[in-house]
Amino acid sequence: MDLIITIAIIIIVFIILPGLRVVQQYEKGVRFRLGKIIGIKEPGLNWIIPYIEWMRKADLRIITLPIPPQKIITKDNVSVDISAVAYYQIVDAVKSIVAIENVMSAINQIAQTTVRNIVGRFQLDEVLSERDTINKEIGAVLDAHTESWGVKVSLVEIKDIELPENMQRAMAKQAEAEREKRSKIIAAEGELLASQKLGEAADVMAQHPIALQLRNLQTMAEISIEKNSTIIFPAQLMTTAKEIKKFIESEQAKS
Repeated sequence: MDLIITIAIIIIVFIILPGLRVVQQYEKGVRFRLGKIIGIKEPGLNWIIPYIEWMRKADLRIITLPIPPQKIITKDNVSVDISAVAYYQIVDAVKSIVAIENVMSAINQIAQTTVRNIVGRFQLDEVLSERDTINKEIGAVLDAHTESWGVKVSLVEIKDIELPENMQRAMAKQAEAEREKRSKIIAAEGELLASQKLGEAADVMAQHPIALQLRNLQTMAEISIEKNSTIIFPAQLMTTAKEIKKFIESEQAKS
């Protein structure tokens, strides 16, 4: 009886316990036997034959990979530092283990090279204004390279673009000049519109001379309300009352 118990303990300690493996819900386990893949283990508690089998786990979650700043010369010979971030996910556990030694390191290296190559084909203004286009091109190139590794690159985003100080000053001057140009154009358009309206008003007043006199009186009234001061006005305005009276009488006669 003691011998049986001893054998059972040996089996449990040296055979059963060493073969237990836990695969998390977000993982897949690739099972090897004497160096050959014989199957995939699903999440949960699994058992392999110890000493002749072993298991490699592949993380199937989306992984965030920061791409360190890259010093790049744009198409118009401007030096910029660009950092980005890539999001990838293992979709084939076997390929990610067999086809490549270190998936993260490989994607990091190919991402740095791709960012330099893609951004170098654009001018500085295009890099600043067409980030979405550049992101899509980088993602497409990375996805094409990593497909054979069982990896899907879902997204690549440029995080930061650092410009030289002299270029920042030049761009600030350019932006200031652009704003000044727009302000002058708007002011000129306002002057044009105002002159057109003044011309229309002059045409109306030319047909009705009394309107000009009424406008002068209205302006004088507005000035007197704001400030208590002496107002000097042309002598012809002295006849305004008579002209207004004649205008009212003529209008009454017409009615």
